[in-house]
Amino acid sequence: MTRTRVKICGFTTVEQAVYAANQGADAIGLVFYPPSPRHVSIQQAQAIVAALPAFINVVALFVNEDKTIIDQVLQQVSINTLQFHGNESANDCRGYSLPYIKAIRMQNDTNIAALSDEYYDAAGLLLDAYHPDTQGGTGEKFDWQLIPKHCDLPIILAGGLHADNIDQAIQTVQPYAVDVSSGVEHEKGIKNNNKISNFLTEVYLSDRHN
Repeated sequence: MTRTRVKICGFTTVEQAVYAANQGADAIGLVFYPPSPRHVSIQQAQAIVAALPAFINVVALFVNEDKTIIDQVLQQVSINTLQFHGNESANDCRGYSLPYIKAIRMQNDTNIAALSDEYYDAAGLLLDAYHPDTQGGTGEKFDWQLIPKHCDLPIILAGGLHADNIDQAIQTVQPYAVDVSSGVEHEKGIKNNNKISNFLTEVYLSDRHN
C-alpha cells in the first residue's frame, strides 16, 4: 500500500505540535518568517522540538531570508529539513548541508520539469497556490491539472487542503506527501485538534483505496 506522508505546518505551541505528532503526522513545520501569523521565535521552536517524540521530521520554513539568520536558527534549533518559500536559487538552498524542499507557487506557465532540473538535489518540490502578496498559508487551492503526471522529484501537495478534499487531492495527484496549515486551524496560527485528527484520518483512508 502506498502511504502518503503528511506535513503539518505553522505550529506555534508545544501542545498542538505534540498532539499532531502523536496522531501520526510525519513532519512538523516551523515558520521563521516574521510577517507570518505563524512565525515562531527561536525560543518557541526550541520548546516545540524538545517536546516532540522520536522519528518526527522538523522542517524550518524561510522566505528570502539572509544566510546569517538561517545559520543562527540552525545553530540553536535541531532542524532536519529546510523549506524555502521565496525566490531562493538552487545554490542558496544548497548552502546548509541539510535536505531542502523548494516551494513553488503554481501558475499556468509554471514549468515543473525545468524546476526539477534546477533544484535537482531537492528532497521534494512543494506545490502551493500562487498569491501575489502572500508566501503560502493562504488556504487557497490551485488547479491540480497543472501538475505533470511525471516528475523527477517527489511532489508535496499544498494549498487549500482540508479533511473534505484531501481524498480527492490524493486520488488525483498521487503526491509523495501533503502539506496542510490553515486547513487544520480555527484561526491563523492556532491549530484545531479535531481538524488535525480528521485530516490525518482522511489521508489514511484515502491511502487504503490506492
